Amino acid sequence: MNRIHIVIVILTSVIIGGSILTSSKVETKKIEKKSQSLTNPIYSYWKSKKAEISSYELKQVRYGEIREGNAVMIFVTEPFLPQSQVKYDGKETAEQTKDVLKLNLERNFTTGIYPYSLMTSVFTPFEANLEHPYKITTSSQDWCGHTYFQLNNRENNFEINSFSYFQHQGDENIELEKNYLEDELWNIIRLDLGSLPVGEIEIIPSTQYLRFAHLEPKTYNAKAELISRFDHEINNEINVYKIDYLNLDRFFEIYFEKELPYKILGWKETYYPLIFNGEKKLMITEAKLKKSINLDYWNKNSNADSVYRTELGL
Repeated sequence: MNRIHIVIVILTSVIIGGSILTSSKVETKKIEKKSQSLTNPIYSYWKSKKAEISSYELKQVRYGEIREGNAVMIFVTEPFLPQSQVKYDGKETAEQTKDVLKLNLERNFTTGIYPYSLMTSVFTPFEANLEHPYKITTSSQDWCGHTYFQLNNRENNFEINSFSYFQHQGDENIELEKNYLEDELWNIIRLDLGSLPVGEIEIIPSTQYLRFAHLEPKTYNAKAELISRFDHEINNEINVYKIDYLNLDRFFEIYFEKELPYKILGWKETYYPLIFNGEKKLMITEAKLKKSINLDYWNKNSNADSVYRTELGL
């Protein structure tokens, strides 16, 4: 199987503030990683008692075609019960709560007559000494049926429960050795940029990708790189985090701001999905930032509050 080779050519596309900007004068250089801590301004940013809500223009590959839709990222701080691995909602408990940064990543698009809706939730502790999220969940709904995936970070391994309407997947319980998770990278960027893995790594692909590819969760070898790109014409830089999956014909990039709070500007997934007729062709899924606001959305549930959806372009 031929692997994808990504080449930087003279014309390089860069995402800035939600727009693709193409320049013939783009320099690429290595980023100097600086580890974050709870005393840094990013901690105050996440303790503001508001969520950061960002909407994205989505072009999602499905069944060998590009589907237009929307993606939403919601980052918010919540109290969490680490043993029960659920959100603390005020009921009496002997457990000590821990603050987590929760990400909800939602994608919505349509294939022909029927819609798709996916959501992944990632619960990452603020504690610097705890590796990996407490928990990751992903659900997927379309007119064929729905699936659900849950990963729990246990003492010695990852415990995974997966439920699907597909015969060859069905109900599964899997234990995996702890390794990096693609789904946790977003929160690592937002909390502790210096902890992003670089070089040759072992990583579990995103649960939304595993759902679409009908693959069992397992660890893959990859190469990761963190760089910055400067465009002279717009006089601005962005950070780019790249993952090259060596055995998946898949290449993934995350674009985010150069400075704190490292807001996510978009992402791109380049790969060869297997088409039903056996044909393989290069396809690209990408998302570009439309709008980002900070809002206590849980208090905005009246009909009048729908103005915020308009503001986000949803």
